[in-house]
This record gives sequence, structure tokens and C-alpha cells, in this order.
Amino acid sequence: MNKVSFFRSIHVKFVIIYVLLILVAMQIIGVYFVRQLEDTLRTNFQNSLKERVNLLAYNVVEEMEKKRTPEDPTLEEEIRKILRDFESADISEVSVIEGKTRKIIGTSDPNQGVVGQRTTELLITQSLNLEEDQSNIRIEPHNLHRIWVLSTPIKSGDKVIGAIYLVAKIENVFTQMKTINGIFATGTGIALAITAILGILLAQTITRPIVDMRKQALAMAKGNFSRKVKVYGQDEIGTLAMTFNNLTKKLQEAQAMTEGERRKLSSVLSYMTDGVIATDRKGRVILINDPAAEMLNVSRETVLSQPIVSLLGLTDTNTFEDLLEEKESLILDYSTKKEPYILRANFSVIQKETGFVNGLIAVLHDITDQEKIDAERREFVANVSHELRTPLTTMRSYLEALADGAWKDEEIAPNFLEVTRTETERMIRLVNDLLQLSKLDSTDYRLNKEWVNFVDFYHRIIDRFEMAKQQNVSFKRQLPDHAIFVEIDEDKMTQVLYNIISNAMKYSPEGGQITFSIKEEEEKIIVSVSDQGVGIPKENISKIFDRFYRVDKARTRKLGGTGLGLAIAKEMVNVHGGMIWAASEEGKGTEISFSLPYEQTEEDEWS
Repeated sequence: MNKVSFFRSIHVKFVIIYVLLILVAMQIIGVYFVRQLEDTLRTNFQNSLKERVNLLAYNVVEEMEKKRTPEDPTLEEEIRKILRDFESADISEVSVIEGKTRKIIGTSDPNQGVVGQRTTELLITQSLNLEEDQSNIRIEPHNLHRIWVLSTPIKSGDKVIGAIYLVAKIENVFTQMKTINGIFATGTGIALAITAILGILLAQTITRPIVDMRKQALAMAKGNFSRKVKVYGQDEIGTLAMTFNNLTKKLQEAQAMTEGERRKLSSVLSYMTDGVIATDRKGRVILINDPAAEMLNVSRETVLSQPIVSLLGLTDTNTFEDLLEEKESLILDYSTKKEPYILRANFSVIQKETGFVNGLIAVLHDITDQEKIDAERREFVANVSHELRTPLTTMRSYLEALADGAWKDEEIAPNFLEVTRTETERMIRLVNDLLQLSKLDSTDYRLNKEWVNFVDFYHRIIDRFEMAKQQNVSFKRQLPDHAIFVEIDEDKMTQVLYNIISNAMKYSPEGGQITFSIKEEEEKIIVSVSDQGVGIPKENISKIFDRFYRVDKARTRKLGGTGLGLAIAKEMVNVHGGMIWAASEEGKGTEISFSLPYEQTEEDEWS
């Protein structure tokens, strides 16, 4: 068993949880405290300034309503004097605006050029129109400090005669809050450090017995049952430690009993050729021998404790309870597109004398070859039966008609006899093809090879078809002008080319063209026959060399084909040491090609 990492240990988790609880509590308190403190400081700052503004408004009203003589200072001068006394470190600017004209009649700004000008400040307009204080907090663009802007209407009785516009430095309030936050963060860090230390000490009192039990479990996993867990107290953990020691004693006794049985069973399984898998009562694998591991392509170490339904790939179809009740064999098909692979599984339930299910035994047999042979046999018998039944059925119907008196009809009788003769020849061709395939399948099959100029040989085969053709099909020859000598059985290769060219003729349309070619490569020649027929679908190209396979069954039977021509050609090319393949495009035609071993030196010797 792997050692528990530091960050996964219960000790660390306990301390982390303890510290996090304290941290969350302090953060909740801190957020509430800081927010309330910030609101209080900001409110006090704003209320203090509003009181001063109200006092300023009182003085401004007196000056604005005061009757003046030519000898008295102007209103602007008096307002400027009042504002000069109002200046303080927290106030950046204060201005007095006349209500009707919206003109600035006094300002604390050193730039006195704005006095007498009409203000466009939206906040001032709002306070004059609504007759109440308007304020907001803004950011100074040149230093990004926060300022508080206040516009207070100046009232004389119930009438608004002007407004006071104030810009105050509220950044100091936020600076104080930043300092307070720093103090609070430092206090939080100190509190967390103390909490972590206390948490570690507290966690040790809980985790120490658990660590001892873990060490005992690791020792038991290695087969050491002599070690005992120390009991630290009579609480729940102490009771658990005593129970753990009792369990260790029981396991030591049980292990001694099962070890002998295990050795006996291991000896039997090691000499078995069939695959054997044993499970516990929950369906988990507890034993698998080498043949079973090899059949399933798994490692014995990785599948132990794995559910058997998962190991056998039965998760979607069967449960472990289904396997316990299974009386028949199960066929496990692990075949791929490239190769078949089939196993047969027989199951036997392990039961105690009381009838209690204690597990399951599965015995695996590799039946791939048997299934492949059976499938080929069934397919072959079905194909042969079908191919023979069709002409026999036709012959029987026509012979029955002749027996019923059709032989007396001079027009019908010859046609019936001709059909019967045609079907008989078809059966003879089928039987001859089957005999030919049977000979090719035999292990003692021999070829009568001799050196042949394949170019002349190919020309002679093409000439036969060109002289005997009854279709409007043209032949195109792309053959070398020089001799190419290969060692072949001339009769068998004639049959190969006959079968391939016959197919090309059958599927060529009227006015079509069949092309014959030979290509020389380093160690072989490629012989090709291509037509301009309907072509073969991509999914069927790999199957056309199978026995009895037809792409268009109805048309092939109508043209007298047996479905064995290309299969015979494939077998004969293979025994010559070559390969055969097809390339096709639907609607454009098909090309059948095969290779034959070829040595350039042989040609030089013959020439």
C-alpha cells in the first residue's frame, strides 16, 4: 500500500478545516466591521462638512440680503472674505452661485477668473431645481484620489436664492480604512497562526491512534499478524483499536487455514490448459490462471478484485446474479474486423453446505477455429444447395411440363429441352468449379510449371476472346513489345485469365472498351484487365474473391455465372506465389489485377 501523502493525511485535513473555520468566521466579522466602520467614518466626515456648509450658508444669506451703499464693499468681495475664512485642509474648493443667473459670485479657487461666469455644473442645477442637497463621490483624473462633491441650496425663507458648491478631500477617510484593514489582516494572520498550532496539537490526540492502526493494516497486508495496536484510552477510538487487535488475531488463524488450501488449488490450476476464473460471493475476481489471462489478454495482477462481468465484457447484457443462474454455456465474441476470436464460458456456482453462495467458477475454452470451420461449412453447404436448387427447380418445372404433353408441341418442346440442357451445363460447370477448388485446397496440389513468354501467352488469350465475342465491345492492349518470361502452369493461368476476362465481358456495356495491360516491377509483373461496366461498391470490393459471392446476384445467374470464377482465380494466383486484387469506381468500371513473381535475369537468359 502506498504511503499517504502529506496533504491527504487526516491530520492535515483536520488542521486545515479548523483553520478555515476560524478564517471564515474572522472574515465574516471583518467584512461587517470594516463596512460599518467605513460607513461611519464617511458619514461623520460628510455630516461635519454639511454643518460647516450650513453655517457658511447663513453668513452668505446675510450678505446677499444686505442693503449696500456705494461706500460699502461689493457682494463679491464680502463673499470672498467669508470663503477665505471657510478654507481648511479637507476642503479643495468652495464656491457660491447666484440662484437666478447661475453665476459664480465667489470662489476659494485661486483662479478668480471664473467669478461672474455662468456655471454648467449639473449637480448645482439639480440642487437649485430640487431645492435639496446633491452630492456624489468622484475620482480626480490627475492623481486618482477620491473627492466628495456637495451642492447645497441657499434659502431665504422658503425661497432659494443661490447654492454653495463644495469639493472636499474624502481620500483621507479611505486611507484610514486601508490602515485599519492592514491592522485587521495582521491580527487575522497572528490569530490563524495560533489557531494552526492549537489545531496541530489537537489533531495529534485524534490521529495518533489512527496512524498506529494504519501501520498495523500495512503490516497485515504484508503478512505480519504479530504486531498489535496501542490502546490510548477507553473512548471510541480506543474501542476501535481493541477491535482491530481482535481482528488481527482472527485473520492470523484464518490465514493459516487457507494457505494450505490455496497451495493445493494453485497446483491444480497451473497444470490446466483451459482458462479458469474464480470469484468471491460478490462476483469479484479472486483467482485467474495463466491460460485465462492469456485468452483475455490481461495481466493477472490487474484483474484481481475486478467484477467478472466487467472482465468478460458482459456488463451490458448480464449481471453477476444472471451468471449464477446460467445453466448453458455463454459464447463470448471478441472478434474484430481483422480476425475472429470466440470463447465459450461455462459457469459453476461455489456453494457451502448450507446452500449459501460463496462464489463462481468460470471455465473458458477457445472455440475460434471450431466456429470458423462451422461457419464456413454452413455457408458452403447453403451456397451449394442454393446454386444447385435453382437449376434443378427450373429443370423439374420444364420436365413436368414436357411430361404433361408439352413434348407434342413442336414449337415449345425444343425451347423446353434447350432450357433443360442449359441448366444441366450450368450444374456441370458448378460441379467442375467445386472439384477445381477442392483440388486447390488439398495439400498435395502440384503445378506443372514451365517458362513462358507471358506477352505472347497473353496475346493468344485475348485473341480467343476477340474472335469469339458476340458483343459490341472493343479491346485495347497495353502490352510490352519485348518478351517477359515467367515460370507458370500454362493451363492454370489460362483459366485465371479466362475467368477474369469473362467477367469483364459480362459486365461491359454495348460500345464499351476492355483494356489489357502488363507492368514490370523489380521482382514481379502486374497483369490487369479493366472494363467500363457499372463498377463495384466500395464495401463489396474485398468480398468479390469469396466463394459464391456476387455483387448483382440476379444478373450473374442470368449470365450463367456460378460465383466461383474469381475465387478459383485467387487460389490459382496464390499457388503461383502472387496476389490478386480489385479496384473499382461505381459507374466507371472495374480493374482486376494480379501479380506474378518475375526475375529480370531470367528474361536476359531467354533473350
